[in-house]
Amino acid sequence: MSDTNTNQTKKRILSGIQPSGALTLGNYVGALKNWVDLAATDEYECYFMLADLHTITVRQDPKVFRKNTMDLLALFIASGLDPEKNPIFFQSHVPAHSMLGWVMMCYTYMGELSRMTQYKDKAKKHADNLNAGLFTYPSLMAADILLYQADLVPVGDDQMQHLEITRDLANRFNNANSPTFKVPEAYIPKVGARIMSLQEPTQKMSKSDSNENSYILLLDPIDKTVKKIKRAVTDSGSEVKRGEGKEGIENLMNIYSATTGKTMDEIEAEFDGKGYGDFKSAVAEAVAETIRPIQNKYNDLMSNKDYLVQIYKNGAENANKTAMKTVSKVYRKIGFIQP
Repeated sequence: MSDTNTNQTKKRILSGIQPSGALTLGNYVGALKNWVDLAATDEYECYFMLADLHTITVRQDPKVFRKNTMDLLALFIASGLDPEKNPIFFQSHVPAHSMLGWVMMCYTYMGELSRMTQYKDKAKKHADNLNAGLFTYPSLMAADILLYQADLVPVGDDQMQHLEITRDLANRFNNANSPTFKVPEAYIPKVGARIMSLQEPTQKMSKSDSNENSYILLLDPIDKTVKKIKRAVTDSGSEVKRGEGKEGIENLMNIYSATTGKTMDEIEAEFDGKGYGDFKSAVAEAVAETIRPIQNKYNDLMSNKDYLVQIYKNGAENANKTAMKTVSKVYRKIGFIQP
């Protein structure tokens, strides 16, 4: 008989983002927008985490780090997540993450960690700070998911490896100690394309890009956003169509689709016979109409810090109740004396 919560009727989802800097339009389209849609249904019970423990595998300026974390909390809510319906919390405020993280570390093999693609990538970028946390963070990430007995985890292609090691660890623990964890499945959104760089459309949009014209930040001034879109790389043609060699236009089409809800076929039909100038203007307007209300709500929230403090306190309290139930089971099964 499994110890997992068999009375749970809604499927449970855990999602998280590191507060390592400003969010891009790509983060919004690829993650936040999908989370808002998931949370709006009655089908799922969602937990939303600001993964600040993971963030410190790379050195942070404490003052900037605190600002980024509060900014992200405000952007979660400004984007449409309802903290009254779904807990929003800081990972570091729920001790169970570190408690289960150590246990999972003791169940993770060195070979598994050394094969992680993101570790290899980060090791190259941060050779001067090749710390143990950078190597073992997949164990903590597994704990993040397993703590909440998550049924589903929204992931992109670059996160599938992390979910696989989480599934392996869940099965390994369950087989050694009797069923304890749900083995989570990937949740792949049916809609939504990856948003690419405006200047290098074969690469993912990233705030770490050295060319600031390559990305759109959710908190960029509207006029700056419009200029970035109008400077976006396209090609020597003039037709608003998908196809080989038209990665730049296809990226703008994906952005337009994500911000208007129109399909790619509808976009091609809408701009049939029109040039890139008209199309870029329409994309810029659609993006502006998407981010303007988010920015307005963000500004309101940042002027009411007491409300934000109450949100993250309530979120941590709710998350901790669920997480500690799991930790209690795990500690009992591995033989720790119960406090």
